Amino acid sequence: MNRIDLEGRRAIVTGGARGIGLATAERMIASGASVILWDMDGAAIEEAVAKLGDKASGAVVELTDETSVDKAAKDATAGGTVDILVNNAGITGGNGKTWELEPAIWRKTVEVNLIGPYLTSRALVPAMKSAGYGRIVNVASIAGKEGNPNASHYSASKAGLIGLTKSLGKELAGSGVLVNCITPAAARTAIFDQMSQEHIDFMLSKIPLNRFVEPKEVAAMIAWLSSEECSFATGAVFDISGGRAVY
Repeated sequence: MNRIDLEGRRAIVTGGARGIGLATAERMIASGASVILWDMDGAAIEEAVAKLGDKASGAVVELTDETSVDKAAKDATAGGTVDILVNNAGITGGNGKTWELEPAIWRKTVEVNLIGPYLTSRALVPAMKSAGYGRIVNVASIAGKEGNPNASHYSASKAGLIGLTKSLGKELAGSGVLVNCITPAAARTAIFDQMSQEHIDFMLSKIPLNRFVEPKEVAAMIAWLSSEECSFATGAVFDISGGRAVY
């Protein structure tokens, strides 16, 4: 494993207690950063922090609620500069035809996958701007580029996250704060529990490499995008879909 230089940096990883978020925290700590996990599951946070060691801490945060996010951001910045924000938390909302999905599920998926990253960015960007440095990495999805059938709510939320990335990247250009997103194919994590087997099989059939991405592979890309070496990319979309993406 290459050691990406994140020495002395402080990162917040949302949805950091499991899956891609936990793999990202592990990679960042191995690269010298300290990491704060933001997650809804307090027990999972405790377990993850115990696994990660003394360079990790955590907070229970409701990412769709601005009061909860603002408080967590205030607490985090009181402990020092937050250099990196990884907006990883997300849900699939299950599967179904657009006209069959319940409006409440549609709204919840957009709230978690798109409104959450907006709220965390809103809370943390001013301090990054004041410091003259920051890296924001949004975990979108190949579904945001292509639009998966039976997942209109998830696809639309991730397409929106790509749009947020591009807008915020342009707004912060020249400030020292860079904003990028990644569009991974599916990784076999707990999020699969929210999907039908038919949909899982469909996703695999679309990947030329004929396997799902590993969380550690996604974490490696996130770590580089979070580093000083990533210095001339902002508002960009980085593909990690095993050859599935056509643009």
